[in-house]
Amino acid sequence: MLFFLCGRWQFVVAWGLLGLCLQSALVAQQSTNSIGSASNSGAAGGAAQADFDSLIDLIQSTVAYDSWMENGTGEGEISPFSINGVYADAQGTLRFANSLTSSEKLRRTPSSPSIGAATDVRSPSPLRFVSLPRLEQAIGEHQRMGKPLPAEMLTLAGLQRVEYVVINPKTKDLILAGPAGDWHVGQDGVLVGVKTGIAVLRLDDLLTLWRRPDVLSPFGCSIVPRQAALAATQEYLQVTGGKPLEPGGRKNWLAGLRDTLGSQDVEFFGLTPNSHAALVLLVADYHMKLIGMGLADSVAGVSSYLDTVELDADGSAPPMSVLRWWFALNHSPVVTDDDREIFRLPGSGVKVLSENELLAARGKRVHTHQSEELNERFAKSFTAEFDQVSMRYPLYGELEYLFDLALLLAIIDREHLLERSGWHPTLLGDSERLPLPTMRIPGEVQTVVNHRLINRRQIIAGISGGVWVDSRRALEVESANTKQLTNVAQVKKTASTESWWWD
Repeated sequence: MLFFLCGRWQFVVAWGLLGLCLQSALVAQQSTNSIGSASNSGAAGGAAQADFDSLIDLIQSTVAYDSWMENGTGEGEISPFSINGVYADAQGTLRFANSLTSSEKLRRTPSSPSIGAATDVRSPSPLRFVSLPRLEQAIGEHQRMGKPLPAEMLTLAGLQRVEYVVINPKTKDLILAGPAGDWHVGQDGVLVGVKTGIAVLRLDDLLTLWRRPDVLSPFGCSIVPRQAALAATQEYLQVTGGKPLEPGGRKNWLAGLRDTLGSQDVEFFGLTPNSHAALVLLVADYHMKLIGMGLADSVAGVSSYLDTVELDADGSAPPMSVLRWWFALNHSPVVTDDDREIFRLPGSGVKVLSENELLAARGKRVHTHQSEELNERFAKSFTAEFDQVSMRYPLYGELEYLFDLALLLAIIDREHLLERSGWHPTLLGDSERLPLPTMRIPGEVQTVVNHRLINRRQIIAGISGGVWVDSRRALEVESANTKQLTNVAQVKKTASTESWWWD
C-alpha cells in the first residue's frame, strides 16, 4: 500500500480485483479445445479433454440458468460474470461488481445440493488414502473407453488436505493421505466439503504444479504498479495537495487520482499463467489486500491496516512509504519415519509477510527490508487467524492446499520418492494425452478507491501485491517415531488392491 500525504482528507487507494472467487466464472472461459470435447471418444487427446469437462459441468450446474449461455462454438461462457462479483472484459482487464464486498453470501447455506448420488467416496473420513499409480491407471482406463472422468477423480476422492505422503516399494506405490468427505460447489464457486466448508483438492492443480520444468523452483504472482503512473500520481498530488478541496469536490478529486494511477499489470512466474492455480494466487493475493484496507469483511483478531493508522501527537500522518504484503510458504519441519517412507506435512503452511518501501523520485520504489509496527501487525494477525479467514473465505483454503502441494512435490523430488517407490508417472505428466483446462486470466487490474477521515486532514493512497512460494527453502525434514506415523504405516499392509482410494 502506497501512502501519499496531502490535503485535508485521508484516502486509501487499492489496485486489483475484488472477488470472493473467480473460479466458477472464469473456469468457464476455457479454450475451445477443453470445452465441447465430451463427444470426442476416439483419440486419446479427445477423451482426455472430455475428462476435465466433468469438473466444468460440476461447477456449471450451480450457476443460475439465465447467466449461462452457449455462444455457438461449443464453448460455454458466463456473462456478465456477475454471480461472483467479478468479470474480465475483452481487453483482459479485470473489473468487478460491488455486490460481494462482504462475506454475507458466504454465510448462507448453498442453494444447490451435493452433486451426485451418495456413495462411499462421499462419506467423511478422518484419513483417506489415494494411490497415485492406481489413479493414473484408472484415468487411462476411462480414456480408452472414451468416458469422462468422474468427479471423485477430479477431486482426488474428496481430499481436503494432504497430511501424509507414503511410498511402498514392495507394491510400487506412492500414496497421498488426509481428511476427506463429501463435496459441493460453495456459494463463492469453490469446491468445498459439505460438512467442513474446507476447500477440496483439485487434480488439475496438482498436475499444474507437478508438470513445471523444475518442481523446486519458486512460483507466484505479482500485481505491479507502473512506474510512470506512480510518477504522475506524485505530480498530481503535489499540484492538488496544497489546495483545500471545494465543497463536493472529493468525488472529482478521487476520479482524477484513479485516472492518474491507471491500471496495474498482473505478472506470473514459475507456473502456467492460464491455469486455475494461477487464478487462485491472484484472487487470494488481492482479496487479502482488500481485507487489509477495510474493503472486505475480516474476522475477529484481524483489523484492517487503515483502522489502525493514527496521526502523531503533532497531527502529522505516517511518512510516505509503500506497504507491501505478500503470501509466502511457512517454514515448518516435515516429519518422517526411520525408513523415510512416510512423511507428515506440517499444518498452517501459509503466512503473510510485510515490508515498508520508500517512494523515490519519478515513482521509483526502494526496498528497505524493514516493516514498521502497524504494517507488521496486520501481517502477523492475518497469519495467526488464517484458519478463521479460510472458513469465511474458502478461496484461502485453495491457496493453502496449493502451498501444501508445492511442499509435497518438493518432498517427492528431494527424497527421490519416485525412484524409491519404483513408479514413474506417464499419463499424469503428459500434457498431450491429458491436457489440463485453461482459463482466461486478466492481464491487468484497475484501481479501486476507498477513503477514511483522520481529523479531516490527510490523504493516504496505497498499493501492494504478491505471492511467493519457494519450497526449497521451506523444506526441512526431521526424523520421528510417532504413533501417528506408526498408524499410517499400516496402510502398507491393509491397502486395497482394487480401488485407487480407500479409508
